[in-house]
Amino acid sequence: MMDYKKLADALFEAEKNRVQIDRLTDENPEMTVEDAYRVQLENVNRRLTNGEKLIGMKIGLTSQGMQKLLNVDVPDYGHLFANMILTDGQVCHVSELIQPKVEGELSFCLNKTLKGPGVTVADVYEATSYVVPSLEIVDSRIKDWKIKLQDTIADNGSSARFMVGSGMTPIEKVDMRLTGMTLEKNGELINSGTTAEVWGNPAAAVACLANMLAEFDIELKAGSIVMAGALTAAIPVGAGDVVTASFCGMGSVSAKFVK
Repeated sequence: MMDYKKLADALFEAEKNRVQIDRLTDENPEMTVEDAYRVQLENVNRRLTNGEKLIGMKIGLTSQGMQKLLNVDVPDYGHLFANMILTDGQVCHVSELIQPKVEGELSFCLNKTLKGPGVTVADVYEATSYVVPSLEIVDSRIKDWKIKLQDTIADNGSSARFMVGSGMTPIEKVDMRLTGMTLEKNGELINSGTTAEVWGNPAAAVACLANMLAEFDIELKAGSIVMAGALTAAIPVGAGDVVTASFCGMGSVSAKFVK
């Protein structure tokens, strides 16, 4: 039987010591997606036991760009804790990370709990107070980002830090298919896309997440933040870089990376 705690310990220590480890799937080729989520939950429960505060969830691999980057065709999810969030414009210390990359996406701020199965896009609209431009700073504890789906799932969806912008837009004022985003690095346009890249509609990605979580009896709680997934492929960053995601009619969010 797979030792979920041993695998979770390896990832926890790698993140704590900022070192890269071999793929979990190399030594455990039989690992299923369900196994990987059980490894993720081991570390989630560890963090909660240690007094960390869970403030939201993220769904990832919802765009074609990210799926192509990791050669997968299904989304995954991870948990967001209070010590991961950065305020708009706050610096991100790359020395605290291993091999960071940045994605631009929308975050949903919920005023009503969503619990699957059976959550619909309409339910997401009803449960959302507003949406905000966001940056997710992903990181992998697996060597050189050479991960399989099970590896990134076990690694909490390769989560590290995230930043939400100050511009809060009521969801009914956002065209969830045709809102454009540009992702700039040091003033240079690197990627661009529209919200349709995310599951056809980012609200559909949130509904998908709520329904996926039902397998482990997890809900998207009122008052939480839900990141709906990157519009384009993630870009690598290092000390000295500044990344800005701008959403048409919604404002922007920027992060500066320092040592």
